[in-house]
Amino acid sequence: MRFASQVQELVADVIASQAEPVRRAAALIVAALRDGGVVNAFGSGHSEAISMEIAGRAGGLVPSNRLAIRDLVLYGGAPPSILTRELERDPAIAQQIYDLAPVRPQDAFVIISSSGVNGSVVELATIVKDRGHPLIALTSVAHSERMTARHPSGRKLLDLADVVLDNGAPYGDAVLPLPGGGAYGAVSTITSALLAQLMITEVIEELVQAGETPPIYLSANITGGDEHNQAMEARYAGRIRRGA
Repeated sequence: MRFASQVQELVADVIASQAEPVRRAAALIVAALRDGGVVNAFGSGHSEAISMEIAGRAGGLVPSNRLAIRDLVLYGGAPPSILTRELERDPAIAQQIYDLAPVRPQDAFVIISSSGVNGSVVELATIVKDRGHPLIALTSVAHSERMTARHPSGRKLLDLADVVLDNGAPYGDAVLPLPGGGAYGAVSTITSALLAQLMITEVIEELVQAGETPPIYLSANITGGDEHNQAMEARYAGRIRRGA
């Protein structure tokens, strides 16, 4: 239960400290949606789980895409053997990931990386900003600030974002110290998922308050869910994809 206590404290801190950044992030997404854009979410490693919170989730936005390193195989024809643990550190793959996605100028991006320093993440963020897209970073400021940049530019994800959402995770992610060194009990996935949902719910509430009907998914496991979702997806034909 020590871990649960630590998580409770961290969640409370994140909710309090990130309320204003969440509002600013949501405003960027609302503006993109009203301009006909969609939300593109990218994360590698465990951070890919957070992109799944943003794109294709019941109760979430239909106009959304999940970008991933595996897109090089699914959409780019690369052999599965390229999918190694080290690939996320390679800046060269970011342009391919961007080019393989159905991106348009009015789209917004959310890039998730707790460390915020790996080559693919920083290079994709660089491309996104060079193309004029609004960029939201979901990262650990404490961890990133203690890391040496791994991108040739010397920059990190938080250096490039229009809005930074800080998941509050400590350096190394884990919160329970081990005797003799090291720690266990990682928290970044918990707080990052919370921030992702806070941001998306803020988007939906802003649309509702403006008298607009938010384009959201229903659970596919309720009656009528498939029919509703298929009709909603048809509105965004050619703009979103639902791969593996």
